[in-house]
Amino acid sequence: MAFTDFQQLSFHNLDCEINYWYKKGNSDNYIILLHGAGCDHLMFEKQVGIFDKNHNLIAWDARGHGLSKLNGKKFNFYDMYDDCLKLLQKHKIDKATFIGQSMGGNLAQEMAYNNQNLIDKLILIDCTRNTQKLTLLEKYSIKYSRIIFNCYPWKTLIRQSANACGNAEYTKNYVRSCFEKMEKEAFIEIMMSLFQCLHEDQKYKYNLPVLLICGKNDKAGNIKKSMKIWAKEDDSCRLCMIENAGHNSNQDNPDDVNDRISLFLKE
Repeated sequence: MAFTDFQQLSFHNLDCEINYWYKKGNSDNYIILLHGAGCDHLMFEKQVGIFDKNHNLIAWDARGHGLSKLNGKKFNFYDMYDDCLKLLQKHKIDKATFIGQSMGGNLAQEMAYNNQNLIDKLILIDCTRNTQKLTLLEKYSIKYSRIIFNCYPWKTLIRQSANACGNAEYTKNYVRSCFEKMEKEAFIEIMMSLFQCLHEDQKYKYNLPVLLICGKNDKAGNIKKSMKIWAKEDDSCRLCMIENAGHNSNQDNPDDVNDRISLFLKE
């Protein structure tokens, strides 16, 4: 497994023990890997091998995911945001490259929105744009999301989520195994809390290099549409569409995604 040569560490913040995996590099360059909703650090097991020894690597289990148990406390997006700041403080990180998929991409965006001085580069994989202007239909979809989620039996929701996340059986099996470790109510709380980071600010532009990665078969929400508009409106952003890949494009087509990431980091 790709994380076997990482140290497993943890820190306590806001009533949660945050578990993360750390590999020390030969410089002050840090890469922070932020996984998607319902998943864990192993989402990036096909990526960690592409980074050279100059990079310090950190991948966590976000609160309420994997080994970072909430023990009855409800998930809150901005608690997770605070966890990320605490992680940077713990390692005395002045600036880092953030790689975030879906929920992790929303968190990386929010870090950049509020603390752009902490960000070297952004790599955002299959995530919607936090600052976009939503259509009326999209706003209604958000408003009634909890009702829709509650209508599905948990096993059906797991199966449909796994199918929506990936084309490859590897991806589907991974997502299914992660979700089966969660409770339905906890999953719904996570999904609903993600809407907290959506705030219209159409004038906002990045002053740093941003790589947008999206699976050509990503059918999750408005992500594919949002990323295409995003790349046209912000000159700092470059969009790469990934063949034969769904929502978890870094798992469905890791070779293509890894080539794009490697090239971007070298520039």
